[in-house]
Amino acid sequence: MFRRLREDIGVVFERDPAARTFFEVLTTYPGVHAILLHRFNHALWGWRLKWLARLFAMLARWLTGVEIHPGARIGCRVFIDHGMGVVIGETAEIGDDCTLYHGVTLGGTSWQKGKRHPTLEPGVIVGAGAKILGPITLGAGAKVGSNAVVVKDVPAGATAIGIPARIIDAQRDKVRSEQAERLGFSAYAISDDMNDPMVKAIHGLIDHSAGTDRRIDWIVAELQRLGCKVEEAKGPADGFDPEYLNRIVD
Repeated sequence: MFRRLREDIGVVFERDPAARTFFEVLTTYPGVHAILLHRFNHALWGWRLKWLARLFAMLARWLTGVEIHPGARIGCRVFIDHGMGVVIGETAEIGDDCTLYHGVTLGGTSWQKGKRHPTLEPGVIVGAGAKILGPITLGAGAKVGSNAVVVKDVPAGATAIGIPARIIDAQRDKVRSEQAERLGFSAYAISDDMNDPMVKAIHGLIDHSAGTDRRIDWIVAELQRLGCKVEEAKGPADGFDPEYLNRIVD
């Protein structure tokens, strides 16, 4: 029991730079209090003292601002930062070393009995205000952005953002950023999850431009392989050139 308590408090120093002393964390961190109280309530639930477990869970919610159903399963070294407004449903499962920020909901989408809440595998981080709904699984090390609404599985190590949440394609975003710079403008603050026709049109143009460049590079490589001489062309960064496309010289 004391080993688990040391782990629950020790993890705060790893993930919260504001933590200063063991005593301060033990007495002033509602997220830690919520976890400690839940462990007791979960034990009562396992002993079939379910009404008593629900009563103490209600008191814990009143004391900490964190609502955890006593039936939920929570692993080791789980950290609930700030805590206020966190809701964790009955069949939710949280693996070791997960981190939840304030306003997070691990909720259900059905009134049916059985598994209806999410499963978080070890190392998952859920940003403030995020909603994870239904019997879905977030793979180990996955991250959920603030205020995202996740209703589908998230692969291990992936990042989900937006409403409804989408998985960030880091490689595609990197290509878009590089292509935008080559075209002479910045796509800062323009994300794919924005429901804006102009944004979608810009991304479509960038993707088309990147695809065209790949095809041109392939054509040039084939011409060079056949013995043609291909001169280097000026790009937009060098100033406007009416002969922007590569010139093919025999």
